Amino acid sequence: MNKMPLNETLGHLIERISKEFPDNEALVYPDQNIRLTYKQFNDEVDRVAKSLLALKITKGDHVSIWSTNVPEWPILMFALAKIGAVLVTVNTNYRSHELEYLLKQSDTKAIFLIDKFKTSEYFNMLKKVLDDAIWFGKGKLESKKNPMLKNVVLFDGPTSEHALSYKDFREMGKDISDAELDEIKKTLKEDDVINMQYTSGTTGFPKGVMLTHHNIANNAYLIGKQMKLTEKDRMCIPVPFFHCFGCVLGILAAVTHGTTMLPLVTFDAEEVLKLVNNEKCTVLHGVPTMFIAELGVENRQEYDTKSLRTGIMAGSPCPVEVMNKVINDMHCSQITIAYGLTENSPVITMTSVDDDVEHRTTTVGRVLPPMEMRIVNLETELDCKPGEQGEVIMSGECVMTGYYKMEKETETSIKNGWLHSGDLGVVDEDGYLKITGRIKDMIIRGGENVYPREIEEFLYTHPKINDVQVVGVPDQKYGEQVLAAIKLKEGETATEEEIKDFCMQNIARHKQPYYVVFVNSFPMTASGKIQKFKLRDEMTKKLNLG
Repeated sequence: MNKMPLNETLGHLIERISKEFPDNEALVYPDQNIRLTYKQFNDEVDRVAKSLLALKITKGDHVSIWSTNVPEWPILMFALAKIGAVLVTVNTNYRSHELEYLLKQSDTKAIFLIDKFKTSEYFNMLKKVLDDAIWFGKGKLESKKNPMLKNVVLFDGPTSEHALSYKDFREMGKDISDAELDEIKKTLKEDDVINMQYTSGTTGFPKGVMLTHHNIANNAYLIGKQMKLTEKDRMCIPVPFFHCFGCVLGILAAVTHGTTMLPLVTFDAEEVLKLVNNEKCTVLHGVPTMFIAELGVENRQEYDTKSLRTGIMAGSPCPVEVMNKVINDMHCSQITIAYGLTENSPVITMTSVDDDVEHRTTTVGRVLPPMEMRIVNLETELDCKPGEQGEVIMSGECVMTGYYKMEKETETSIKNGWLHSGDLGVVDEDGYLKITGRIKDMIIRGGENVYPREIEEFLYTHPKINDVQVVGVPDQKYGEQVLAAIKLKEGETATEEEIKDFCMQNIARHKQPYYVVFVNSFPMTASGKIQKFKLRDEMTKKLNLG
């Protein structure tokens, strides 16, 4: 098997890139008057790394970030890497119950966070979780509930004994010498765990995925190479940093190729267009719903997006009409599709910049070498032939070290060196992968296997349906029944009988939805993935089937 192209820590990576492209813009927030060149970015990373040392953060310590895409986020990411501390990313949609679980499960020693955003009062939620804490001023604490947590640093908001301000934190490292930092760098290895991302929970309880320097740096490099990124590209990043999409496909894919990062603190469709227009962005990332929102901006014609060339659309399938509009109306002719999972750092397959629209909408591309992928039979685990459905499994140097403190779950997920995705897929003769569903999403109705994706694809052909999710709900007679949760197109009306008649005429009886429920939205993760287990639970309660 071929070896990966990068063999270095993230700290060495940013130092090398800052020497190769010292005057190239690295991080730009125009509305905050922030324009850091790669040299300035690396210098700031060193300054913050020293402050972390002054805060008594050492190699192997776990440090959480609970924040929107603020400028300090990518700086901290590399600063933590330079001292060998592990970055734990916290979902910005979390509430106190989920935060409490993550802080304990991850053994977080320090947390960096924003005060609040919209209706989420992060700092107040943290204080609620730490209701038993004894505070010593400037964010130092002792807590029996969270014995590992020692420091709280607040990016913004009011000064408080419960938090050290980021401004004061940044000054802490002034007495730490370059030599002291350099000595620590020498002890780091590229196979050290450096990043811990919690699975988004589309199938249940979050697990801490342990990823190394080598894992994420190489995955990012291969992604950037597939998009043909160079130091001349300018990447608009509206996807969240806490997710692999923002962290690896965004920050790291840009840095590995000397590309300029232009993040949005939080997604706003018109602000994306404005940034692309003003900064002449050439790269744009997003889930399909983000691109749909951008295309739907009323005064979109006021913004020039002709500078766009490529980007990544991921998270869920892209409808053909959306892809055509992104290519033709937004001028993003080389937009790509990527598929993967956090456990693989994350991308395993990706379309190329010159694939046709059909391959970009009906498939998720081909495997990125030197990674390897197979489709295996669910029962025999033997390789499937092209066109045969099986589980997508993968191997290579991007596969995670494991789940933090979850040995059984790790053993279930990685067997004989192959990571089992839980996704069902089909590969064609040319190696293009089509995801057909999830094993756990599979509905077993009276002994018949029903694949939700198949029914969803059919229902998408109904002229009144905008979006649909199919799940299995409990049934005393058949074990499970098929339920279709449907979002209608704006201005359309339909009845349950109308949808059922449409199905009755076109698909097998055991696949026909027994329940049809019209909804306005679906439960989603912050990264744009539908949480089918939540939808299933909601519908079970709604219909009193529990």
